[in-house]
Amino acid sequence: MNPRIISITEKKLIGMKSFMHHNEFGNIVKLWKRFMPRRRELQNILNSEYIAMQIYDDFNAIEKLFDIWACVEVSNFNTMPEGMESFTIPDGDYAIFIHKGMNASATYQKIMTEWLPNSGYEIDNRPHFQVIGEKYKNGSADSEEDFYVPIKLVLKQ
Repeated sequence: MNPRIISITEKKLIGMKSFMHHNEFGNIVKLWKRFMPRRRELQNILNSEYIAMQIYDDFNAIEKLFDIWACVEVSNFNTMPEGMESFTIPDGDYAIFIHKGMNASATYQKIMTEWLPNSGYEIDNRPHFQVIGEKYKNGSADSEEDFYVPIKLVLKQ
């Protein structure tokens, strides 16, 4: 696993959110089924990509609920369709991994157990997100998306 390490500037997002426990994948499907028919209501969209975002109070507490989002990046929050919300991902460093296929859990497992312990980084307390673009093919082994994992350098003592 050889991610790209980049610094992003803030991203303004509009979409819908829900919550889930780890392994409650049905909640993700329900959220996207609510969001996709309403995407056309959004204005000021910056590109054709979708963003799936996760916000954890404590990334290591797997028994806790966390927020999930289905959203797009926008230039501003001037118009907000009813039933949608805004969120700004702050500036920060991310490791970007290319995920292929439909088993996101396996990719995250490899990132956390193989790459992260040997990387010199640790998880930062910012949103995790996936950018779903042209190479995404729902339900296909040929599908690709980018996993953005928030990182910070490990401070040596």
